[in-house]
Amino acid sequence: MSHQDSDVTALIEASGESTFKSAYKKAQEMVDQFTNVSLDVAVTGRSGAGKSSFINALRGLRDDDEGAAETGVTETTTEPTPYKHPTKPNVTFWDLPGVGTRNFQAKRYLKQVNFNRFDFFIIISSERFTENDALLAKEINKQKKLFYFVRSKIDNDVAQEEKKRGFNREETLTKIKNHCLDNLKDFKNPKVFLICCYDVNEFDFEELVDTLMSELPEHKRYALIQSVPVTSVAMLNKKVRMFKMAAWAAAACSGAVAAAPVPGLSLACDASIVVAFFTSCYFSFGLDDKSIERLSERVNKPHLKSLKKSPFVQALASKSATRLQLSALASSEIVESLFSLIPGVGSAIAAGISFIVTYKLLKNGLNELEQAALMVLREAGLK
Repeated sequence: MSHQDSDVTALIEASGESTFKSAYKKAQEMVDQFTNVSLDVAVTGRSGAGKSSFINALRGLRDDDEGAAETGVTETTTEPTPYKHPTKPNVTFWDLPGVGTRNFQAKRYLKQVNFNRFDFFIIISSERFTENDALLAKEINKQKKLFYFVRSKIDNDVAQEEKKRGFNREETLTKIKNHCLDNLKDFKNPKVFLICCYDVNEFDFEELVDTLMSELPEHKRYALIQSVPVTSVAMLNKKVRMFKMAAWAAAACSGAVAAAPVPGLSLACDASIVVAFFTSCYFSFGLDDKSIERLSERVNKPHLKSLKKSPFVQALASKSATRLQLSALASSEIVESLFSLIPGVGSAIAAGISFIVTYKLLKNGLNELEQAALMVLREAGLK
């Protein structure tokens, strides 16, 4: 059996399909879902509840960063406003006008904001959930859409309670959540998450993400988990597991080129699949300079910005400004760095990157990026 024949056999076996054609089709579908599927998240609630700050937190931005959703003590959103994720542009967070305001009454609200374009709703309150919040949730429920309640500004509540004698953090949080649930007693098993927008490492942020991951369609989960910030080792592990699944699909698409070559197909075209995969990892793991800078400020550890990076991470960082231009990303600087992870594969690369070689390359590179992210988390004191 030739080298190419063995590559094709390995590709088919890894896919669980019976033919090369069906295996390749499955890989193409997975890559498309991984890179192109959109996710539209609606964030609503009453005026001043913290909708914009929540959106900024999900996008890994501070309220005063360029491109951040506008915040203020009065209603700043007068129409549905989209905010794309800075490194995952197919993920959009919609800042909706406060429900119950003069121009947006609860009963007409969903029609006014074009309800059908959203994948799910986040209803935010900074105190108790109001009658308008409940009315909105009922209307969403009638349309069989997912919705979740977020109680924001929990850090302020905890800070106030800390001043009292006999303060107990867990009892305080339980009391706040139970108070929210009491106001939502007309709903069957309502989901309430306590969130601090200025420090998503705290409270129920990861529980919210876990819930979304369990309830969203699979292809939407890919977009969600790539876009949320890394808040702990557990969150990083979720991302790594997802990228491991995607590695097979990316390798299969690359390996198919070697199995059925197309005249004129260049190494740069093939390498773009590999580099795009690693660039997604790089940003999703929070290894870019902006993410590390924000993390260092949040945990008050300036030395995070000067942590030594591996040559591989440096190569990806050098092209971060053109991350959406795959032809530019497939530069010799990055490709050489990637290929150096597996000694002795030069001849295989020259002939065309096969499924086996690419898969090993993806796994090795993914492992290196995982270790780099773990180092950052460890230095930041996050577990």
